[in-house]
Amino acid sequence: MLYYFKNLSLSRGAWFLLMLSSIILEGVALYFQHGMGLVPCVMCIYERVALFGILFAAILGFMGNRYAILRWFAILIWLGSAFKGFSLSLKHHDYQVNPSPWNQCEFKVDFPQTLPLDKWLPDVFAPGPVNCSESQWEMLGLSMAQWLIFTFAIYLIFAIIVLISQFKRSTPKNRLMFR
Repeated sequence: MLYYFKNLSLSRGAWFLLMLSSIILEGVALYFQHGMGLVPCVMCIYERVALFGILFAAILGFMGNRYAILRWFAILIWLGSAFKGFSLSLKHHDYQVNPSPWNQCEFKVDFPQTLPLDKWLPDVFAPGPVNCSESQWEMLGLSMAQWLIFTFAIYLIFAIIVLISQFKRSTPKNRLMFR
């Protein structure tokens, strides 16, 4: 199985699928915001940034899949973004199931001064005046934060498998006992 994932990481098709899935999820998030009128909270914006990290890793892996250093860098960015998105989604879900005055998200996003995404692209990265403990949307009885937990967990599992597979050779040696 690890040989399979190692060979997938060497192909552009797998990186394209990772890129496509993250673009689709970002498009769905923007549709929820601008098409359906759902106002994103601060945690939603942070989760969106984590998904953009996965998109950046997919683009890097797509362009440099044959170069080990770029592939490793892409996998590590993918792993870090998936882990951060997973932990943010868990915290967001905690805000929703345990609402209290001392368990609330920030009022505004806290991007570094050198990368003020909320000022550069306010239609994408600026949160609205909504509390993170409010659940604005549900599907099949699960909130958006719960769906993001599931999504980032899938990304994280595959990133771990691909990372482990990098220690295998790309093609297994044929070991014939009787030659």
